Amino acid sequence: MTAFVLALLAGALVGLALGSLGAGGSILTVPALIYLLGFSPAEATTASLIIVIVTSLTALVAHARAGAVRWGAGLLFAAAGLLPAAAAGLLSAHIPAAVLTLAFAALAVLAGLRMLRRRTPSANGTASAPRAAGAGAALGAVTGFLGVGGGFLAVPALVAALAVPMSAAVGTSLLVIIANALVALAARASTEVSLDWALIMPFLATAVLGAWDGKRLSAKVQPAILQRVFGTLLLTVAAVMATGALL
Repeated sequence: MTAFVLALLAGALVGLALGSLGAGGSILTVPALIYLLGFSPAEATTASLIIVIVTSLTALVAHARAGAVRWGAGLLFAAAGLLPAAAAGLLSAHIPAAVLTLAFAALAVLAGLRMLRRRTPSANGTASAPRAAGAGAALGAVTGFLGVGGGFLAVPALVAALAVPMSAAVGTSLLVIIANALVALAARASTEVSLDWALIMPFLATAVLGAWDGKRLSAKVQPAILQRVFGTLLLTVAAVMATGALL
């Protein structure tokens, strides 16, 4: 199977995850780029930011049209993460590949366990600026360092820290993800990382198309089943990445 076909298939899988669950798709992008398409960890995390920005922007437009975005809360949350995202983006380019891979594997484990637990985050009823700032900074650092959107972290943080209702949390998280990813990508612009656009573009194209199919899939399959499938997949990916980094 050619790298071009693999890019198409991997992008479709990422898009399905994003479209059906609203989270978890971007965290599959980095291992797909590394193990299927031969990117280095530094190249993969940078390319992932580009893919995250475009796919999240596409989804944000759909959520905004439905009135499911809290712009004020999203911008406040994003503002706290901009500096950490920029600093982490610069730092990531200087981290050894094995360390970067292990850190990503740990994040994949966290995302997988969250999906398998299937708990719906509950709001505390009031917004908390300090907690919002702390959570926003942490998410920005994760986005900048590992090149992922972090929707599985952003959604519960928005609900708990800023009292954003679940009906608007996914759409609002996309705004946060885009802001952090743009800053992180800009920070990496000065680093010497070459990107294979011949593989990134087909990956991106099927990711966007897959996101729309994912929305239709979520209407036909129970969310709990989808979460278990993708949660198990993430844990498997984490095990493969950790094994490869340690051997």
